[in-house]
Amino acid sequence: MSEYDDEDMEYSDQDDYQNDYEDYYNAERDVMSPPHNPDPEYFPVQCLSVDEVEKFLNELVEQVCTSILVTPSMSKVLLYENKWAVQEVLWKYNEDADKLFVASKMKTLQPLTNKIKKDKFICPVCVAPVTEELGITSLACGHCYCDNCWRSHFENKIKQGMSTELSCMALNCELLVPEEIVLSTVNKPILRKQYQHFAFREYIKSHPLLRFCPGANCNAIIKSKESLAKKAICTECETSFCFKCGNDYHAPTDCATIKKWITKCADDSETANYITANTKDCPKCNICIEKNGGCNHMQCLSCKFDFCWMCLGDWKAHGTEYYDCSKYRENPQNGSESAKAREALKKYLHYYERWENHSKSLQLEKQTLDKIKERINSKVMTSKGTWIDWQYLLDSATLLAKCRYTLQYTYPYAYYMENGPKKELFEYQQAKLEAEIENLSWKIERAETTDRGDLENQMDIAEKRRATMLQDFFQI
Repeated sequence: MSEYDDEDMEYSDQDDYQNDYEDYYNAERDVMSPPHNPDPEYFPVQCLSVDEVEKFLNELVEQVCTSILVTPSMSKVLLYENKWAVQEVLWKYNEDADKLFVASKMKTLQPLTNKIKKDKFICPVCVAPVTEELGITSLACGHCYCDNCWRSHFENKIKQGMSTELSCMALNCELLVPEEIVLSTVNKPILRKQYQHFAFREYIKSHPLLRFCPGANCNAIIKSKESLAKKAICTECETSFCFKCGNDYHAPTDCATIKKWITKCADDSETANYITANTKDCPKCNICIEKNGGCNHMQCLSCKFDFCWMCLGDWKAHGTEYYDCSKYRENPQNGSESAKAREALKKYLHYYERWENHSKSLQLEKQTLDKIKERINSKVMTSKGTWIDWQYLLDSATLLAKCRYTLQYTYPYAYYMENGPKKELFEYQQAKLEAEIENLSWKIERAETTDRGDLENQMDIAEKRRATMLQDFFQI
């Protein structure tokens, strides 16, 4: 971020202002995370290039090679099958060298290939006599075939996208083939390059501390010290994601739960006819209203009635003590199976509607951010302060999106929770967070310079609510 000696400096040049603004806005900033109360989502990671990752993996390969005297290709197979845990590989070798890695499909540390010298050899695959000049290869499992058949086997598997899982072509034989055998057999440059590319990607996917950045057109590889379900941020493209599963970040919901939820939401038989429309009728004058902002605090332009977009209740009834709209109230069903099914569907729709609403609100918040940029630009161009004077509006919009994102993922968490004191506490905190977010959204859309203190106070309250919920319920 640029620094200035004169904080009251005003800009007359549009380009200078725009450049300074972009530098500020694009910077990675932890708005409300003081040192004594760090963001529970903070997760230090490194952004590595392909060359740096290859160097990192080769160092692990070399450790195994020098410790148990195996070839680099054999070392890669052993590390791949044991999630790149060097000590695990060495421990298994010391335990029983003759039966090394039975669980990982490896039968022996002996060389995996032998060139067989036989005057008459009938290949079991092509059923043709093979001379020594054409090549005959046997793996450690004892299965022996001509090199032409091995080559065809490897080439077909590579075309299917296989690499590290290439195994012996004998029926029910799971012995993995090291890369040195594959590369010495396959002679087509394109297929050799594809094999090495596929193998490299599989090595990264199998390593618990490495992840490909899911960002569009980003080739960065993320490395961490621990494999945790925390938010990793790529420093190359600023994409954030869950490091453990590689999907969109989903705290406080764990990886297994969010996977079940996404699968459930994708089931058209449950949701196709029940997704909430973008318009609702005013509960007082019944005029049709379209939601054009992220805030759920709605005001009818016709009758000026303030109400909640989610439950259509009087906004004053929500109060500040408890945002009761977010809690689902179950109806005990002692009747037929169809009645229970209806209740189950009603429960699902309750949580799905709120999940979808916050997802749409996040998109609408982007429009709010664009309006804030226009407002700041207008203020600066008319000499009503500098961009530094108005930066708190950008901070508040960034924090609002951060809080709303967390709130969106509280609904899958609540849907799968068992009833009890823990769920009651979670719903209480969820309701408090939702109330503070709506207050913040309402104030942002109407903020001016004189409202700065009130807005910054609301930002602090909202972030503390969010941090408290994650600290209490986020299981990593």
